[in-house]
Amino acid sequence: MNDGVRLANLLGAAGLGVAAVVADGTAEFAGLSASAAAALVLLREGDGLTGTELGRRIGITQSAAARVVAALERDGYVTRGAWVGREVGVQLTDAGRRVGQVMLEERQKHLQGLLDGFDEHEQAALAPLLEKLLVKIYEYEQNSGRVCRLCDRDACTNNAVCPVGQAERDSA
Repeated sequence: MNDGVRLANLLGAAGLGVAAVVADGTAEFAGLSASAAAALVLLREGDGLTGTELGRRIGITQSAAARVVAALERDGYVTRGAWVGREVGVQLTDAGRRVGQVMLEERQKHLQGLLDGFDEHEQAALAPLLEKLLVKIYEYEQNSGRVCRLCDRDACTNNAVCPVGQAERDSA
């Protein structure tokens, strides 16, 4: 087997492994579906997204988004608010905001645990490689909301430029 095949296989295994760690630190921790967790994280950026827009950003159908919003509303995490065009906006409640924040904190702890195996120099070398990989993932997905659906945007943009956001701006 050549090194390129092995590298691609390692990348696939690492991607699935990181996804499992993120799921443990977010959706599963809060007892939510992955789509519901992503909705809470996205709504932290600003209220008023419609169910359709929320679904588009996290990569689910409008009907699935309606079910997610209904479940989050039933749990007391969101309310349906003012009309946005022909649709109703979705807004986080205080409880939804708290759960979203705790999910991001748990996610961070789990991911930090993975990075603790790397020394300072290895972490510094890894960052630009991950940025480059995220740009390639965005080029494949063409949906920044989906790529970053469980991201802590403040962590990514504090004294830095989000590589996915920049890729989206560059493609516009």
